[in-house]
Amino acid sequence: MSKDPIALFRVWLTAAEKSEPNDPNAMTLATATPEGVPSARMVLLKEVDERGFAFYTNLASRKATELNANSRAALCFHWKTLHRQVLVEGTVKPVDEAEADAYFASRPRMSRIGAWASQQSRPLAGRFELEKRVAEFTARFHVGSVPRPDFWSGFRLLPEQIEFWRERPFRLHDRMVYHRHEGGWLIERLYP
Repeated sequence: MSKDPIALFRVWLTAAEKSEPNDPNAMTLATATPEGVPSARMVLLKEVDERGFAFYTNLASRKATELNANSRAALCFHWKTLHRQVLVEGTVKPVDEAEADAYFASRPRMSRIGAWASQQSRPLAGRFELEKRVAEFTARFHVGSVPRPDFWSGFRLLPEQIEFWRERPFRLHDRMVYHRHEGGWLIERLYP
């Protein structure tokens, strides 16, 4: 096992990109309200580096609202074809404006328009209401670039603990946990 969990994660993600049929960067994001009411949903990892794991969302969404009120969160990657999973726990921080702008600009044009049109996590009367908003923003941005809305940005989970799990025969799985400690990582093997 690597002494660097981010390097090991990249190796596992690269393997998943070759074997998973859809969205190898999909992860469950678990958040909670300040009162401890949990919620979880699937989101897409957009960047991983020594700083942490970055993803993007509408800042009025339930996940963003919960993260702004309680910065503790967890991620779970499950790669069924590889019989592996990675759990990540830590705190989140907003990405900087330049980073959010750069990622937004890299998205397909209709995804950028969709970000403007969607009032994520708010009630929707029907599909036609959403399609009407998409048409309105398509007309609004009919030429030129589609700027990033102020209500859309990203978060980076700063890992404090990363657990790597690999399936083994007879449920005698491999489990290695990395704990952040004084600028480095302590590694611990767990019983399956």
